[in-house]
Amino acid sequence: MRILHVSDCYLPRLGGIELQVDELARAQRSAGHDVAIATATPGTAAPALDAAVPFPVDRLVAPMPWELPIGRSLAPVLADRKPDVVHVHAGAVSPFAWRAVRCATRAGLPVVLTVHSLWGPVSRGAYRTLFATWPGTLVVTTVSEAAALPIRSVATHLPVHVVANGIDLAQWHDEPAVPLLPYDDRLHVVAVGRLAPRKEPMNLLRMLRKVESSVPIRATIVGDGPARARMERYLKRHRMDGWVHLTGRLHRSAVRSVLAGADVFLAPAAKESFGLAALEARLAGLPVVAQAGSGVADFVESGRAGLLGSTFPELTGALLRLARDPALRYRIAAHNRTTEPVHCTWPAVLAAFDACYEQAAGQLSTDLAHL
Repeated sequence: MRILHVSDCYLPRLGGIELQVDELARAQRSAGHDVAIATATPGTAAPALDAAVPFPVDRLVAPMPWELPIGRSLAPVLADRKPDVVHVHAGAVSPFAWRAVRCATRAGLPVVLTVHSLWGPVSRGAYRTLFATWPGTLVVTTVSEAAALPIRSVATHLPVHVVANGIDLAQWHDEPAVPLLPYDDRLHVVAVGRLAPRKEPMNLLRMLRKVESSVPIRATIVGDGPARARMERYLKRHRMDGWVHLTGRLHRSAVRSVLAGADVFLAPAAKESFGLAALEARLAGLPVVAQAGSGVADFVESGRAGLLGSTFPELTGALLRLARDPALRYRIAAHNRTTEPVHCTWPAVLAAFDACYEQAAGQLSTDLAHL
């Protein structure tokens, strides 16, 4: 099957959507599909930018301020690649992706749209009008049940499926990497993610401060972003910089090393559509503390794979409970090391998307037969 993935954002820009699109395309290519990517993300000046990418990447970059991913028309790529299906990846605001959906629909191609974000009230209002007037056939997927709820509330006449982000479990079956930080007897709490307001990094620091006032802990926060300077000021103001370490962005192998030396993973963001970092922590055997209404709840059952809460006090209480109860931590860790979330494996994800592609093609055939 010839599959064209379309995404506003792609490598070398780093983020959850960029990495997931790349890994999905690689997994599909390994499964025998003919895969290509179209993106509005520019490359670099290096001539060998895409040399390590085993499939074509069309960079339809339009000259925009701040390199905004508006992009150029997808029509020439559709004519050149002649895909059997167009798989579009969108976030909360994805102008290039939505123009691509319309372009592919007008070209008479099956279209699958994957929404990677958790829509808030503003997004729901905007997309309610868009879906109400949508003229063509479209199969929609998203990454978690939490993300599916707002989409189903506005796309009432379209199929909306949940297909988890995929992950290679083999890398988590190896011996753990050597921890980067020296061991001590304090509970080691780890968080990984972009330091942006949507991830609630200040709430993360407030939870750590609250728990540390009762039990001795240390924390490692992996990631970078616009909130880092504010976080550093908070740590210094409250004299937390001696036991909270901000590492900046790390390679995934280094993240594995951090997780190997951790006791608990903390993911406080309420607007987490999936939570790939939390999934990696769960596979590394860590109890996960996260929001009950986020996408993390799809692979973290409270009391078995971690503890979930719906409010700041509940999440703080969950972290404090794990800090005070080693037996509970060990039981959850043992469960996570021996129980895999099968729906997140690449074979399951590829099979689910194959079914969505077939559904989109079948719906298109039915629509054409009625013309």
